[in-house]
Amino acid sequence: MSAPLAGIRVIEVGHMLAGPYCGLLLADMGAEVIKIEPPEGDIGRKVSPHFIGPHNAYFASLNRNKKSVVLDLASPEGRAELESIAARSHALITNLRPAAIKKLRLTYEDMKRCNPKMVCVALTGYGLEGPYSDSPAYDYVIQALTGVMSLTGDPSAPPTKTGYSAVDNSAGIMAALGLLAKVVEGLGGQVDVAMYDVMMSQLNYLAGASLNAGEVMERLANSSHPYMVPAQIFPTSDGWLTLFISHDKFWQKFCAKIGKPEWAIDPAFATMASRRDNRAQVLAAIGEVLRQASAADWVRRLGPLGIVVAEVGTMGQALESGQARARGLIVPLGDGKQNLRAVGSPLKFDGFAPVYGMPPLLDEHHQEVLGKAVA
Repeated sequence: MSAPLAGIRVIEVGHMLAGPYCGLLLADMGAEVIKIEPPEGDIGRKVSPHFIGPHNAYFASLNRNKKSVVLDLASPEGRAELESIAARSHALITNLRPAAIKKLRLTYEDMKRCNPKMVCVALTGYGLEGPYSDSPAYDYVIQALTGVMSLTGDPSAPPTKTGYSAVDNSAGIMAALGLLAKVVEGLGGQVDVAMYDVMMSQLNYLAGASLNAGEVMERLANSSHPYMVPAQIFPTSDGWLTLFISHDKFWQKFCAKIGKPEWAIDPAFATMASRRDNRAQVLAAIGEVLRQASAADWVRRLGPLGIVVAEVGTMGQALESGQARARGLIVPLGDGKQNLRAVGSPLKFDGFAPVYGMPPLLDEHHQEVLGKAVA
């Protein structure tokens, strides 16, 4: 089965998460991803306290299917070797700081000399140019500056980061999209992806309300949606329930099922607009009912009606779930003998199933890649 990106060769000069996640997505689709590492290796090789044999769990989760080559890019020898690889590659992705990207000559202006059709993707915090370009940028900081933290969590609690690296992962996806767009174009060039820009883009309808109506967005209790009611989590007799009712026809079904048919015609409850206008009253009434049974019981009662409802579970439960098994999401790396597992690609293609190789050992593929590059 031919991989969608078979024959595409990508150089990754990255570390930690955003750049390596971009490379991971491409590698899973069949691209040959050559990971250039400094002599001490990507810091991701040491982040996690968990090792499975020689493999760090953090690094393994982001670097399967890649080839590792150690180069000192600041040295003439390292630069020459990089250019020999680049001459036969389609793209280069880096998430170093702009100053380092320019110092190491990893922009398109620098790389086009050895390959004018090469696509160079710079994945940075604030962009290659600008007043903040060389400021330190981590997932936490970008969430803070773009307002994501101020929108997350309970109003009575401090601003809260998302429970996973939303900025790094989102930026990695956008970098992969930009890279492939330019590769398809076939002309080469620079792609400039800023983590700040990515998160501002993902504010979409919230930003639109602020820009066009002057609405001030604030945190709402229990992860409430700003416009739809009920659309949040509710306490039940034994845990938390997510309930999301977006259309009045589902509201009417909900009211009938919970024994409150009068709510379907009550002027304060009957329509999406009225429920939004009377948010506190509606939520208090619903909350009183939902506390009377377990989360699982509500799912059994409401789910068959087409109402969007789910128990709030843990990551561990999700990893072991029937849905994860049905979608083939938990995969062994390599031949499985090393007992190293990961979450597989979310992309499904007709006629192609990814082969999940092991993460590379440091400099494991130096001879293979450099021999190929100069052939």
